Amino acid sequence: MSFELAVWHEPKPITKEYAENVYQALRRGDPEAATTHPGVAMFAERLSEAERRSAAHAVVTVDLERADEVSGEAFALAVECGLVCYDPQRGLVHNLGPLGVHPAMEMRTGDGMIVVNPDLQLVSDALATMSPQNPFTALVVFGAHFVQSSPEISGYELEYKDSVKDLMFRTHVAELEAVQDAFTEYATGERAFLERHEWSRV
Repeated sequence: MSFELAVWHEPKPITKEYAENVYQALRRGDPEAATTHPGVAMFAERLSEAERRSAAHAVVTVDLERADEVSGEAFALAVECGLVCYDPQRGLVHNLGPLGVHPAMEMRTGDGMIVVNPDLQLVSDALATMSPQNPFTALVVFGAHFVQSSPEISGYELEYKDSVKDLMFRTHVAELEAVQDAFTEYATGERAFLERHEWSRV
């Protein structure tokens, strides 16, 4: 069983639904699905697992057991080359922006995805994929702080840790939107979510 990613250029951020439509059009060979971009050739030259399928897009295909290893490299290289990266297995698109305020921030998910400096829409979309097969999502600035969430029967557990002060807090929220808002605020350097919820010290 194989794992696939597709890269191409977009002039502005796109939704995961739009990305799926482009991906399917590229698979059909539609010449108007994406525009020619020099980053596609650069990407294919620098990543051995990538194949340039046209002047407008490239595809990365690896065995499933190498998916986590190669996808992290592909996500980062796509950004360097000015390309979006679509993950059809998860139904998630990695845009070039908007980004958070911590360039070293990592997003980690329970199904093995690790993305350095993820765009804000990807973070929000990834949170919506949490399930028993993908049991958590975290944003981490190592040595400083992190926020993470896990689904529960009646909502979501939300945790925040200040690693410098060695303080960790936990709360429960009913709606996914509250988790998404907290993660967006965390990523952009805001901490309003700490005032908005009642927390227990862990």
